[in-house]
Amino acid sequence: MGLNNNTLNKEQTQKRILLATALSFAFFIAYDFLYLQPKQALVDQANKQNAITLEQKTSTDSNNITSNQPPKLKSATTTAKTAPNSTVASSAIASTIETANNTIIIDNLGRISQVILKEKQYIDKEGKRIELFTKEQLKPLEVRFASTEINNEAFKTNISVSSNKLDATKQIQTLTITQKLTDTTLTKVLKFYPDGHYDIKVSTTNGAKFFITPGYRPNVLADMYADHGALLVLNDGTLNIIEDEDMDKPVELIGVNVAAAFDRYYTTTLYNFKKSMAVSVMMDSTKSPNIFIHADTDIQLSGYMGPKEHKALAALDPRLTNIIEYGWFTFIAKPMFLMLQFIHDYVGNWGWTIVFVTILIKLILFPLSHKGMVSMNRLKELAPKVKAIQEKYKDDKQKASMHMMELYKKEGANPMGGCLPVLLQIPVFFSIYRVLLNSIELKGAEWILWIHDLAEMDPYFVLPILMGATMFLQQKITPNTMTDPMQQKMFQFLPVVFTFFFLWFPAGLTLYWFINNLFTIGQQYYVNTIFEKAKIERHEKHLEQKKSHKKK
Repeated sequence: MGLNNNTLNKEQTQKRILLATALSFAFFIAYDFLYLQPKQALVDQANKQNAITLEQKTSTDSNNITSNQPPKLKSATTTAKTAPNSTVASSAIASTIETANNTIIIDNLGRISQVILKEKQYIDKEGKRIELFTKEQLKPLEVRFASTEINNEAFKTNISVSSNKLDATKQIQTLTITQKLTDTTLTKVLKFYPDGHYDIKVSTTNGAKFFITPGYRPNVLADMYADHGALLVLNDGTLNIIEDEDMDKPVELIGVNVAAAFDRYYTTTLYNFKKSMAVSVMMDSTKSPNIFIHADTDIQLSGYMGPKEHKALAALDPRLTNIIEYGWFTFIAKPMFLMLQFIHDYVGNWGWTIVFVTILIKLILFPLSHKGMVSMNRLKELAPKVKAIQEKYKDDKQKASMHMMELYKKEGANPMGGCLPVLLQIPVFFSIYRVLLNSIELKGAEWILWIHDLAEMDPYFVLPILMGATMFLQQKITPNTMTDPMQQKMFQFLPVVFTFFFLWFPAGLTLYWFINNLFTIGQQYYVNTIFEKAKIERHEKHLEQKKSHKKK
């Protein structure tokens, strides 16, 4: 009896899962647009007060760090809190370094106060070159001493530099930064490369222990989307990701090779693949992560500040591409991006690359989607018979279940056949969503006519409207076996919901969805035509049999 009851419920289960799948897409997009992005706007406003709040906190408890054991978290916590307010002097420029890809500005405390990107695609909405940092936030290469006294003095003492201006556009240039304090001398030796990355060696005299930071994540408001925080790559390749507002307590890790603060498109990173690091991640006033690397009395690192461009990071070290992270479906998204990159190398245009990859994905998933469409059409054909059985045995569900099971078995139909193929495709859809949303390669990339930046919204809303129209048409020609009026209304309203959200989504993502809809419509039309033709043939065959029977 249980089997019969399950069979009776299969069709309703399929309808519920299909509806839930469609609604999950809508919720996923709505959550990103209505919650994550506005939340990030509030975080960015709070960050303007972050450095002042963080640095004005005082503490009298400062433990020393011994050289023969990993630094204690308490020392990092104390050091992070005892830095005095340093934002007042941050505008003074000590040295400017020009590389082929960026301009790096060192302030009078020996920190990187600003990085300005030079490549033509990296411009903000006002047409200005993108600057990665704001004045108030924690700066890359800021040093915090374990001693409160030394720390206080350091934030009041200007540094001296070996050169006020360096040209590293064509060859490697070296800058030496010296800060002479009462009890120690801090020395930073930086080697800048034409591609914009650098090596750094930091040391102190008299055994003064310190910490160094890659700084707070880039704060590019022009590209404000979800995914901001800290990412640590351990020497076994595992990732530890702490997103903004996700911290509930400090984190201490050893065996770290990469310490990166990141936003949607950009990162500031310190790394060492020869010798692992000990790292403390501290909460700021918005529960966002600040990274401090334990240095003892000296440390050697490499650094990168700029776009999370796959080729640029891979050129420095393939392991740095772990900074590009796509969420739950990264294991699918990474190969998908590499496929996009491979095709782009031949096509030369990211818009057409998205079109070709969308078609390729549709071809790969064709057997699954075809099976689902065939099953839905078959169920639609059987719908009148199923309804007749339900009406006939409306007072006896067990008999209704038994007759429906016999009908499905006789006709070779599976009530779950249209649902499973859709569920199996969900990881692919979410993966391409994340790839197109987070790929810096689309920044400033043109497609055709009015689309001048695939990473920005369509300025005339043409693609979102086309996407919504094709979604509506797809819905119209797709067999619908739903009998619940409420479910039908919810499905009919989905194209409007999706169109609304996609108005502000990146044009590259909307282009993918539009092309996907077009080919789904074509495939559905093909399946519908086959079923209609088969239906006509069966009808003609039935008429011939009827005439033959009359002659006899």
